[in-house]
Amino acid sequence: MDNRSWEMQVFLRVVDAGSFSEAARLLRMTPSTISKLIARLETRVGVRLLERSTRRLSLTAEGQMYYERGQSLLREFDDVERELSQGAASTGGTVRVNVSVAFGVLALEPILPEFWQAYPNIVVDLSLSDEIVDLYLDRTDVAFRVGPLPSSSMMARKIGTARRKIVASPAYLRRNGTPTSVDDLSRHNCLSFNFRRSAPVWPLKESGRIVDRAVQGALLANNGETVRRMAVAGVGLARLGDYHTRADIAEGRLVEVLHDVVAEDEEEIHALFLGGGRVPQRVRAFLDFVCPRLQRFLEGAPKPLS
Repeated sequence: MDNRSWEMQVFLRVVDAGSFSEAARLLRMTPSTISKLIARLETRVGVRLLERSTRRLSLTAEGQMYYERGQSLLREFDDVERELSQGAASTGGTVRVNVSVAFGVLALEPILPEFWQAYPNIVVDLSLSDEIVDLYLDRTDVAFRVGPLPSSSMMARKIGTARRKIVASPAYLRRNGTPTSVDDLSRHNCLSFNFRRSAPVWPLKESGRIVDRAVQGALLANNGETVRRMAVAGVGLARLGDYHTRADIAEGRLVEVLHDVVAEDEEEIHALFLGGGRVPQRVRAFLDFVCPRLQRFLEGAPKPLS
């Protein structure tokens, strides 16, 4: 039988009580039994956890780490058992979420009513922005990011992959013609963003390789939804994620052009979060609920996950 969880509980009680004798009284055990159990624990982990003296006990550096991690693990056990016994409604708190405007409006917001049916006591503090936020400085629990991940200690769950498309409205193409090559872009109004590079560029395929082609247009916006609306209004060409243009293309408001030069223009979408192995229950509940549903959204699944 694996007694590690019990040994951990006894160790925590010893530290909190300040002595073997007091811990033994609280646990209704003998001091010698407590001493043997702690010695067995130290032998198994291979380090000394407690410094013993006639007057008091003190934690070693390894003991302090074991104590803190043990507290966290036992709290998590309590959270799991409480959720199982009382249902998901017992999980509460605030989850601060940052997501791009388009992905938030199209993918995340439609999920939230169902999420609150399962977790009515969780508050979602939602910020929609295409700017990259610092999870530490902005006290953000979860951020959905499009593109390469930064090298950091943050945890990540892959949501899926979005393919970029170049699109325009039928009215714009009637007025300006349909581009058939990369060189044609120089005579088109290319709508772009102002938050990634000082000079707008689109990665396009030329002679079998991907190159950054500079484009020019009448609009530089800080979010994809503005760019999409201007494209639908017939202002110019736009390079947007396939999930962002899915409904417009299906209903004829936008048309994809230059498919052959953007075939490999893809970016991964991840959920980033802090905490490592000590993610708060409210954050874990949020991620476990929304991530599979967002994956289905990116895949174009016609029905929501039940």
